[in-house]
Parts: sequence; structure tokens; C-alpha cells
Amino acid sequence: MRLRQLILSAALALGALGAAGQTHYKPHISIGGRAGVSMAEMSFSPSVKQSWNLASTGAFTFRYTEEKLFGFIAELGWCQRGWRENYEELPFSYSRTLTYLQLPVLTHIYFGSPRAKAFINLGPQIDFLIGSSISANFDYRNTAAIPDYPKTRQTEQLYADVSNKFDYGISASAGGEFYISPRNSLVLEARFYFGLGNIFPASKADTFSASRNMSLEFTLGYNFRLK
Repeated sequence: MRLRQLILSAALALGALGAAGQTHYKPHISIGGRAGVSMAEMSFSPSVKQSWNLASTGAFTFRYTEEKLFGFIAELGWCQRGWRENYEELPFSYSRTLTYLQLPVLTHIYFGSPRAKAFINLGPQIDFLIGSSISANFDYRNTAAIPDYPKTRQTEQLYADVSNKFDYGISASAGGEFYISPRNSLVLEARFYFGLGNIFPASKADTFSASRNMSLEFTLGYNFRLK
């Protein structure tokens, strides 16, 4: 818990630092959107053999920046996370896709020329689960009846319902912005999200002490500067 508080405090402090540096420069306000692909896994404890679950992500964006270095970004979007079980050479397939409505508020730090800029973003994020789907080629609720299914493999995550629909965590990203004109730009971004909440119960009596979301997002975006 102390580590979670430290990470959140650092992100909020960075946001305050960015805001403090914005008092002496002309503001710019932009709106836009981004969309792309997400690659997700879960941080399970005890661990589960898994691989990236490929899905989609996107958001509407609002950005406030100054002429020098700092700004902030607020977004309303979605991201499909979850995981894919890794059965290696065995003929089984299972994936669970969790669709979240997400709201990050990020400090935006940028540098470069009027035609092209590099940036990093960092800040807290809250999510709400709006959908869940499972794809499998076997009866994942009754693996004991499958002769070739590995008996030592953890199975509760295959059928357990998500008990915590709210998630919160930290987002960090890096990318580049390329200006078509002074008011229009394209944005390439790679973003990492690490959830601090658990999707399954995590008491001492439960199977998993941790079941946290992780995702990588690769998106292409468009921004239009209003002022």
C-alpha cells in the first residue's frame, strides 16, 4: 500500500510541477483523438503462464500546453486488456478480454521544433470495466474432465468473475508529434499502464494475492489546436 501511495504521490507532484511552470507563457488548447492496438497481460500472484492479448484502444483527448515545455492532458477513452493463456505445445486456446472505460490525467512534457516535437506523459488513471468476453476451445469450467489438460495448472482465473470493476493505476508514455500546419498535427505514441487494483478478491483465503492489469498501447492520433 505504501508503494502505491508513493507512486501516486510522485505522479501528482509531477503534475503540480508542470502546472506551476505554466504561468509565464501563452497557453494553447487542443482537442483530438487517438486509436490503435493494445497488448495486455495480467500480473498474477501466484503466476500464470500467459502471453499478450491483442485488442484495441482509443480516446478523445483534451490538451492544455504552454509555449515552453509543460502542459497536461485529460482523456476519455477505452482500452481492451485481459490476457491469453500460454499452453505452449498443447492444443488449447483461451483468452479473456476486459474492456475498460478509462480516464487518465497526465503531465505532458515536450521539446523540439515548431514542426516536430518529442514528448513524455506521466500520471494517474482510473478505469471502469464495461465488458468482458472469453474465447476458448475447451470447457474451461470443467478442466478436470479433459484428459490431456495439465492437472497442475492453475484454473480458477479461467472462470472466476471479475469482482472489482473499478481499477486505478499509473500511465506513462513517450512519442512524437508532427505538425501538418500550425493548428493540425499527427501524434505517434507508445503508452504503458500498470494497474494497482486487483480484479479478483485478494484476501489471505483467496487464490490470488495479486491480479493486476498491465498493457502496452500503440496509437496514432490527431490534434486540432483551438487557440
